[in-house]
Amino acid sequence: MKSGFVTFVGRPNVGKSTLVNQIVGSKVSITSDKPQTTRHQIRGVLHRPDSQIVLVDTPGVTRPRSALGERLAQSADEALSGVDLVVLVIDATARIGAGDRAIAARVAGAKDRALLVLNKIDLASRDQVVTQLSAAAEWDLAAYFPVSAVTGAGVEALVDEMERHMPDGPAFYPDDQVRDLPEEFWVAELVREQLLAETHDELPHSIACRVTEWEWPRIRCEIVVERDSQKGIVIGKGGGVLRRVGQAARAQLPPGAFLELHVTVEKDWQRRPDRVRRMGY
Repeated sequence: MKSGFVTFVGRPNVGKSTLVNQIVGSKVSITSDKPQTTRHQIRGVLHRPDSQIVLVDTPGVTRPRSALGERLAQSADEALSGVDLVVLVIDATARIGAGDRAIAARVAGAKDRALLVLNKIDLASRDQVVTQLSAAAEWDLAAYFPVSAVTGAGVEALVDEMERHMPDGPAFYPDDQVRDLPEEFWVAELVREQLLAETHDELPHSIACRVTEWEWPRIRCEIVVERDSQKGIVIGKGGGVLRRVGQAARAQLPPGAFLELHVTVEKDWQRRPDRVRRMGY
């Protein structure tokens, strides 16, 4: 039996969460096209006949501009320590920039146990793929994999290589567990995912969600925004946005769940370290 931990790192929106979901074969992390969708270290568990690989999804690495941003950057850094393998994910459709190079520099000390994944090859031309791989070759990582997290192209070869790097060890999780998250946290994440889809570019950074009461089947989830005007956006005309968010999140919960959503205002919460901690970050 082989087992170990693999951390996925990269800039925002390179597709780390979608890739983790694709590898595990189940929804482990919420996804959207908004920066800072992933705000915690999320662990997914891949079970294979002779191995168990724990995948650690991390917040996208970018220059912090708030107390929340600083905490997310710290979380991504912490996830690089004590793991068996690091997977650096870059975007096949976007030019390699200073952010990618900065992250590559962080993993340079462990390049013999670091892989490069060029994601979104389904959206890139052959020339783009060749150009990106050639540019990333200077980092001299252990292996390079062009993949599509959406279609699954190239993912099996990546997983085989990940397994090859795993040390001998026991299974860390039961065979039927695919994610390591408290249920309360998972429900709050599902609500936030639907809010990101509904509110588009209006307030992604300003939204936080947390479950404040859990008496099954009743779940009370608090949605926190920074200003009164944002509260109106989240509720929507006639409560329409909030109703759709609740319906979409509830559809992903066990039958019979009663999800109560409540919107509150915490002025400038993401810029205040005490409030960021209070939100669970």
